[in-house]
Amino acid sequence: MAEIPYFTANILTLFPEMFPGFLGMSLAGRALDEGLWRMNVTNIRDFAQDRHRTVDDTPFGGGAGMVMRPDVLGRAVDAVYKPGTRLIYLSPRGKTMTQKTAEELAAAGEATFLCGRFEGVDQRVLDAYPFEEVSLGDFVLSGGEPAVLALLDAVVRLLPGVMGRKESLDEESFSEGLLEYPHYTRPQVWNGREVPEILVSGHHERVAEWRKAQSEELTKMRRPDLWNAYLEAANKRED
Repeated sequence: MAEIPYFTANILTLFPEMFPGFLGMSLAGRALDEGLWRMNVTNIRDFAQDRHRTVDDTPFGGGAGMVMRPDVLGRAVDAVYKPGTRLIYLSPRGKTMTQKTAEELAAAGEATFLCGRFEGVDQRVLDAYPFEEVSLGDFVLSGGEPAVLALLDAVVRLLPGVMGRKESLDEESFSEGLLEYPHYTRPQVWNGREVPEILVSGHHERVAEWRKAQSEELTKMRRPDLWNAYLEAANKRED
């Protein structure tokens, strides 16, 4: 059992029963049991002060939906947030998460995540604290909980002792700014489709060259934005 976890996730949510979810299974779940990382889940509703435990209200200016109240959220944040650590609000309008985001969080040691609901949270809460708004992509979820789970899955697998072989992480998509090359396993022939001959040749250097070429071709074809960034970074290294 680790005495000090490599990473601690403090989660503010209206649905604490959604955690740890799938993060309690497989490698992430085993790492959680072994103390390699820690999850502290806090119910925002516990900080409501009326008998109905109200956490939302109608928006000023009118409009559809409800907005999470700043007084309730402020008390919840104050109860768990440690100044100097990362404070993240999952939001469709946030900066899009990348592999670099996961790497930075894994190295941070601790972070607090606010899961929004309804139409979102009162802007004054985001202004009063050093929140970073992070988005998984250009789509809208019913709440921040699924987004936090996905983000934490990307973070936890980077922690020491979780994945096992470091090489597995080094060769993944985005590790060098490229998409990952195709994978093959037994049987060598399946439904008339054969494994590329180079992969069974035993020539490790040629295999590495083939994989690099495949990664570059896939990235160029499917993600021109990543490909252009990769070329730009390569040119800078040559200068």
